Parts: sequence; structure tokens; C-alpha cells
Amino acid sequence: MNRKTFNPNTWAAILILVGTVTAFLIFPFSIRIVPNASSAQAGTTVEYTLKMVLGQTTPPMGFLGVGGAIDGVMNPELTANVGDTVKITVINGDAIQHDLTIDEFKQSTGVMSAKDQTVVLTFVADKPGSFKYYCATPGHRQVGMEGTLTIKGEAPAGSQTVSNMGGMDMAQAAAVPTAGPANPNAVSIVHSPVDLPAPIGDRGPTNVRIDLVAKEVSGLLADGTTYTYFTFNGTVPGPMLRVRVGDTVELHLKNDLSSGFLHSIDLHAVTGPGGGAVFTQTKPGEESSFTFQALNPGLYVYHCATPSVAHHIASGMYGLILVEPAGGLPKVDKEFYVMQGEIYTAQPFGTAGNLDFSHEKMLKEEPEYFVFNGASMALTTDANALRAKVGDTVRIFFGVGGPNATSSFHLIGEIFDRVYNQASLTSPPETDVQTTSVAPGGATMVEFKLQVPGRYILVDHALARMERGLAGYLYAEGDPQPTIFNGTLTAGSGH
Repeated sequence: MNRKTFNPNTWAAILILVGTVTAFLIFPFSIRIVPNASSAQAGTTVEYTLKMVLGQTTPPMGFLGVGGAIDGVMNPELTANVGDTVKITVINGDAIQHDLTIDEFKQSTGVMSAKDQTVVLTFVADKPGSFKYYCATPGHRQVGMEGTLTIKGEAPAGSQTVSNMGGMDMAQAAAVPTAGPANPNAVSIVHSPVDLPAPIGDRGPTNVRIDLVAKEVSGLLADGTTYTYFTFNGTVPGPMLRVRVGDTVELHLKNDLSSGFLHSIDLHAVTGPGGGAVFTQTKPGEESSFTFQALNPGLYVYHCATPSVAHHIASGMYGLILVEPAGGLPKVDKEFYVMQGEIYTAQPFGTAGNLDFSHEKMLKEEPEYFVFNGASMALTTDANALRAKVGDTVRIFFGVGGPNATSSFHLIGEIFDRVYNQASLTSPPETDVQTTSVAPGGATMVEFKLQVPGRYILVDHALARMERGLAGYLYAEGDPQPTIFNGTLTAGSGH
């Protein structure tokens, strides 16, 4: 029988084929097509723990690394590779409102306000770059609550973002919120214009103790509308303080245990750094104090000076402190205490329900409400309108908390006999003034005599602000004075 000689190349091809099949049967996933090398790398889980803390010297607020290479590092850089699963455990170190937000990965813990409250964020690092994690509570990022998340590598071709495996969807968080129902337990925060201390009189300098409480209050902004105010002693403005030049003042500030924020006080009457704010950054449930000597007579604004300072002021934390000159002020029949402010709500003016603060509108200086003594049309009600009699001499202590808008203070139907410009009590007053300009953080003292009965309207003569809640009434009772003012009433004046 004749044998054909088998070609060695044929044997080699058979052996290669058999080996390949055998290898595939034993290791079925070891041979595959890799369209993109980076997508073939299996991602790992990268874990970090951050604790939100206060009281560090630099910065005053921040994210403190806990454990591993970031232990004890303030606002540490967090790193991962594309494809990794990132797990961040966030702990609130104090009973202060904070959060952690990473915009590009649509991650947020939401508001955290309880001490030791913990939230875990888990998401896939699906894109490379340098991203910021930060606290979105107004003002906190600006004073140091910000760090960097660095993702290394290349984005997989055709990859889709995988996010929000933990925390709150940022698109939902960024939407303008619908007003919730008005708080049925909300209270009036309006400070009565007649609630102010009696004149000092002619006494010498002495030691004075002042106690204030920072308190966050659900208050009545308008009929059917509630809002969370920050207050001193539960009202807007806070209590009017009254001392004499040369007095040594011991001021105590307590932050109510129910508060969600730090609070403090800066008095423009104080000579010293921060006006006292450097000594009074006060946690909920705690108390701070300092002393100062009242060196300059005048009428001064005080306000909270905790970041975001403008947020705390816009929410109601302001008031006036009067430092009387030696010998006191001239006697008048009636004194009133009035302050102007702005409120920035996420919802439009006139919305019923419980309204939310808008940091964006505050930065744009676009308030929804202008207010005297804290609430819309507060000084037009029977309970809070100003009242006097024909023949009375009247003094109004007027200030602007702001935080942004200047007031053109005017009393419709009256002329200010005396205006103490810029609240300078040692300069000669201006006389016969129709309207006086008062800057935010500024004040004035005006005096006049009522000569005709009727209703007078306190306004900012930027009169569009009346349509956003800014007006007050002064009622003068007494007999008509036809030689001064006389005529036949006509309808439609709005006065």
C-alpha cells in the first residue's frame, strides 16, 4: 500500500488549531476583542471619610480627612481613576447645618444638621478631571469648605454617566422649590415700634450688661405666608439697645439650642476688630461674651456677622444701638423704632405657603420683599402702627439692616423738622428735610412736630417697593387744623 507523505506545514496548522480550541475551552474569557483599553480595566472601590468641622484656625470651617493618607488633612485632595466606584462617608462634626455637594457627578448629601449625622455618597467616576466638593450652605464655601476631587485616566468611548447611587439628585435640588404649606405654628416676629428703652437722661458712665439670644424662628411674612427668620430675641429687628457714651458694656450672646447655624454679633458702635464678631461665633446651645467701651455717641446698626453674613442679615438678624451723648437727648413726646430690610425668597412675591431663602437672588440683589420691622406691611396693622397726637413732638430712630438696598426714607404728608444725617448726634441737624438717604448698615434720627390729624405713611421713596410690602402708618389724633390743611376729600389717592 502506498502512503502519501504528510506535509509538515499541515501538521503544524492542525496543532495550532487544536491548541487554540483547547485553550478557549479551558479559559473561555481569556481571549476577547478589546475596543478601548481603558474600558477593559476593572474599576476598584475607593473609599474616603470626611468630617465637617468648625473652629479650625485656617480655614474656620472645612472638611477634615479621617483615616488613611488623608487623616488630619483639612479639605484633602481625593483621587480616583476613571471607572472606579467612589464612596465618600460624610460626618457632621457639630449640630450646624452643612452638606457636601459635587455638581459634576450630581451628588449631594442634602442638608445635615444633627451632630454626628452620617451620609454615604457612592458613585462611579465616569469622567476624568479636577472637580470641587464643597458645602452649599450659604457662605460656608466662601470661608473654606471646599476641596478637590481628581479623577485620572480617559473617559470610556460611548460611556454613560452613572451617578446618584447615594445622596440627593442635584437636578432636583437645583429646581426652584414649590412652596410647602404655611407653618401653622408660625409666630409674629414684628418688633413693635414702641418697644424701646427709656431715655438715659443725665447720668454718668456706668457698667451695663446686655443679654441677647440668637434664635431661628418660623415667622409670619404675610397673610398665609411663612418664612424661617434668624433673629435676636425672636423679633425683627432685634431689641433696640441704649447706652451712654463712656459706658462699659458687657455683652452676652447665647445661641438657642434649636438653631441650625452659628450666630454672632457685630455692633457698629464697637471700636475693635469685627465689632465683636471675632469673640462671638457661637454654636447652638452655647454662650459667648465680650466687653467694650462706648466711645462715640451716635445711632448704630448691629447685625450677625457669621458667613454668609448677608444671608443672616437678610433673614432678620439686625438691630440698632443708641449711644447717647453726655447729658442725653432733648426731650420729645414720642419715640419710635423702625428698621428696613429685604427678604430674598425662591418663590415670587405674594406666593402663599412656606417660602424658601434664595441665595442666588440675594447675590443678584433682587429681593422679593421689602419690609419695615420684619414682615410685609407690618407697620400698617392696628397692632403695630405708630400713634401720636396733634401737637406731639416725634422722634424716629430709623436704620437699614439691608443687606443691600439703600433707603430713601420719607413720611408722606410730613416734613422732618430735624434730620441727624448719618445718625451723627454731635453734628448740627439738617432742618426742613423731605427725604433722607440711609445706606444699608446705616441709620438716621429724625424729629418733627405733628400739626394736622390724619394718617401719614412711612415709605422708602423708591416707591415701587410699596408694592413689595414696604409701608407703615403713623396716625395723628386731634382736632382739624383748617388754617394749615383744608379741602374736600377726593377718592382714589391711595393715602
